[in-house]
Amino acid sequence: MSQNGAGIDLDKSLGYLVKEASSALRAAMEEVLRPLGMSVTHYSCLELLAQRPGLSNSELARGAFVTRQTMNVLLQTLERDGYVTRPAEAPVGKALPARLTPSGRRSLEKASAAVRSVEVRMLAGMTEAEQASAFRSLRSMIHALRDGDGGGA
Repeated sequence: MSQNGAGIDLDKSLGYLVKEASSALRAAMEEVLRPLGMSVTHYSCLELLAQRPGLSNSELARGAFVTRQTMNVLLQTLERDGYVTRPAEAPVGKALPARLTPSGRRSLEKASAAVRSVEVRMLAGMTEAEQASAFRSLRSMIHALRDGDGGGA
């Protein structure tokens, strides 16, 4: 509880709890990805490219929750290390669509298994019904914040 009665009671703040869960998840993911030579952002980029080949730097940055500059540096590194390819010239406009190489796919397979193990651990104490309810609740919260007015006047 806050000292002067104003503000948010962190023990009862859903937003604070969601942020704490996000922070714990990221730390656990970083821990399992580090031995593979990856960060969460590195993994996110490879996963996005596997699911949506040809994404631009800007699209990847949005999907990985980083700046375009951060993603550009990462893509240069991934390209140099042979995990992704990008054309020398943009086929349309300025965007250089990135694609995974076979080496990138192999690296992603190992990383995906490591990340799945973290998610399994995170959900281990929940029944299938509780997990389904958690997914519905989180999707509803995201929708309310992105698309709705949150019930405001």
